[in-house]
Amino acid sequence: MPWKECSVVEERLRFVARLLDGEAMTDVCREFGISRKTGYKIFDRYSEHGLKALSDRSRRPVRYANQLPQQLESLIIDAKRNKPHWGARKIRELLVRRLDGDIRVPAKSTIHAVLDRHGLVQRMSRRRNRARGTALSQGAAPNDLWCADFKGEFKLGNGRYCYPLTVSDHASRFLLLCEALESTREDLACTAFERLFRDRGLPMAIRSDNGVPFASPNALFNLSKLSVWWLRLGIAIERIKPGQPQQNGRHERMHLT
Repeated sequence: MPWKECSVVEERLRFVARLLDGEAMTDVCREFGISRKTGYKIFDRYSEHGLKALSDRSRRPVRYANQLPQQLESLIIDAKRNKPHWGARKIRELLVRRLDGDIRVPAKSTIHAVLDRHGLVQRMSRRRNRARGTALSQGAAPNDLWCADFKGEFKLGNGRYCYPLTVSDHASRFLLLCEALESTREDLACTAFERLFRDRGLPMAIRSDNGVPFASPNALFNLSKLSVWWLRLGIAIERIKPGQPQQNGRHERMHLT
């Protein structure tokens, strides 16, 4: 036996018909799987507008945000085409001077939305300085290459977090620094490296990942304040490629990671 197909309008018509026959609203709503609130809404619409009220209503909003009168919208578009380098702020200043006092001047965001809707806004693509890594040296002799990283934060008994900063020599695998910091802020890392440089001298290069504070994702060439300071001291910067911790494998093995 084939399935009997029915539309939403037919189901609503059956629902209303059973109510008109005298059946209770609660029983009919339970059988149709709808709430009593929805049932009363369907029945009230039918009582007020007839059969046409059983069809789906348009979901189109009554009003649109940033909707302006056509004359005012045309004035904004003409001002932009006459002055292509003008933005929403200057166009609004022009409207303030030209329009009468009883006409409400649209906000700057509304003017920008009108320009954008008509394709008059030039979007500038922002280039992200994605980390790609640098050339890596062999680090065959002590102090040729130091490796730096954070072991990974862990929670202390007092509820605060500890961020161990570690530095090791690539050739000898000697652990030069293991200091507990309260965060990965650059000023804390700079203080730790300053003490290390005074005790152990300066290496030829320092290898790290691309995380904070060794690198800055939003800066030129991803240089952070810490890495710029290293460069001023004559220390070369080596960064591993993202997602390849094996390029700093000796230091990672020291972390047992």
